[in-house]
Amino acid sequence: MKSLLTLLFFAWLPLATQLHPIHISVTEINYSEKDKSFQMILRLFVDDTELAIRGLKKNPDLDILEPKGATTQELVEEYVRLHLKLWVDGKPAKMNFLAIEKEDLSFVCYIEMANIRKVKSVTVQNDCLMEIHEDQSNLVHITYMAPVKSVRLTRSKPDETFTFAKK
Repeated sequence: MKSLLTLLFFAWLPLATQLHPIHISVTEINYSEKDKSFQMILRLFVDDTELAIRGLKKNPDLDILEPKGATTQELVEEYVRLHLKLWVDGKPAKMNFLAIEKEDLSFVCYIEMANIRKVKSVTVQNDCLMEIHEDQSNLVHITYMAPVKSVRLTRSKPDETFTFAKK
C-alpha cells in the first residue's frame, strides 16, 4: 500500500505542481537491522520549502537554489531540523543529514539516526510547511521489523507515536 501511495504521489507530482492544488510531503522511515539505524527519506516541494525558508529568514527575495551567504543544503537542513523531530522510546533521536538533493520539483533529504537497538516506540513530529499552508499534510510511513505503519499529520495533529510489539 505504501509503495502504491508513493508511486501515485510522484506520478501525479508534475501535474500537481503546475496546478499546485495539494500541499503534501512524504517521509519514509525504515529500520536497518544490519546498520542498527533508522534511515529516513523526506520529500518536500521546492517552491513550498523556499516560501517557508523565506519566512524563517525574513528574506522575501531568497532564491533557495542560488542563495547568498549559505548553501541550499544548509538552509534546507536548518529548516527541517526545526520542523521534523523524532523520539525513540521517549528520547530525542540525533538526526545525521547525509545529503539533500533536488529531484525534479522536490527536495529529497536523506537522514540517518544511528545506534538504535530495540525499539518500543517512535514519536514523529512533522510540521514542515504547515506555517505557510493551512491544508498541509505530511504523510509518514515507518517500518520497524513489521509491516509499514502510516499516518497523515496535519496542523491540528502534527505528531504521532508508533508503538511496536516485542519480537
